[in-house]
Amino acid sequence: MKTVAAVKIGSLKDPDEKTRGRVDIIDLPEQEVGDEDVKIKIAYCSICGSDPHLVEGVFGWNPPFGLGHEVSGIIIELGPNATKKGLQVGDRVAGNFIKFCGTCYYCLNGQEQFCENLHDYNRPGMSESVVWHESQVWKVPDEVPLEEACLLEPVAIAVRTVDKTNIKVGQRVAISGGGPIGLLTLQMFKKFGATSLTLIEPIEDRRNLAIEFGAEHVIDPTEEDVVKKAKQITEGRGFDVVIEASGSPKAAMAAADIAARGGTVLYTAMFPGDYEMPLNLYEKCYFQELTISGIFVAPYAFPRALQMLPKLNLRPFTQKIFPLDRGVDAFDAHMSGKYPKVLIKCND
Repeated sequence: MKTVAAVKIGSLKDPDEKTRGRVDIIDLPEQEVGDEDVKIKIAYCSICGSDPHLVEGVFGWNPPFGLGHEVSGIIIELGPNATKKGLQVGDRVAGNFIKFCGTCYYCLNGQEQFCENLHDYNRPGMSESVVWHESQVWKVPDEVPLEEACLLEPVAIAVRTVDKTNIKVGQRVAISGGGPIGLLTLQMFKKFGATSLTLIEPIEDRRNLAIEFGAEHVIDPTEEDVVKKAKQITEGRGFDVVIEASGSPKAAMAAADIAARGGTVLYTAMFPGDYEMPLNLYEKCYFQELTISGIFVAPYAFPRALQMLPKLNLRPFTQKIFPLDRGVDAFDAHMSGKYPKVLIKCND
């Protein structure tokens, strides 16, 4: 089956063609359907910001390997024991690319994100079909089109982000980075009653989207002093909750600098593996009592993310779509930064 795959490890932005990472369309064998598995004919797979990191070799995988995990599609085959969720052939579905084993220490300790068998079912979504365990698959509400349903996984990340901040209604919130995760998280915080809701983002079109989604303020970090502007917005106190979703080392420190005393700073982006952020522990953790953390995947969030799909404005994320055989062009478009999201249409 046709699959968009990483065929050479390296940065997709590397100007040297000899060392640049490369994506291509290759043929991979179709996966077998196990007793509790579901085979999905993929309709759409959206490109995640982490996909280029995989090409860079962040997990140390040997190429070629298939890419993509934000999928929607139609069930075309069920294993004989895939009966617990009432799924049927023909159902419109989306899902979680991760299969939690349910038996290791962390799964039994309420920490599925640290499952010791986490990568067993990380199979490519940018392909004609994919086989996932029944537990990974969710039927999509009738009113949600499949091009929007492929955003279930990033919506689940936004749900978990809100969960982990322990936000209270009326708290001030800032989000750094206007990519899909940042903009989806902004919509989620808006519905949760966040105030002084602010997006920090250099691209004007994404700042405009943030305003459309309910942001009260936007900051262009290339033209404005982020810390000074944040103090103005929050009457000198800083933000109660700061989300760093840009993945830019240049923006990493500013997230802690604009937080209020006792605030929460959450790093949700995947930063370069060798980046180490200097942090003044006396100032940030002792004197200001900041809670600083991150998130890794979205355990326990998918049922609620599914409920939120019809309630979010997802259409702006579905405007740039490439067919599967133009998967390389899709990655080029993603890397250009011109579009909030790029989708690959894997089947008609």
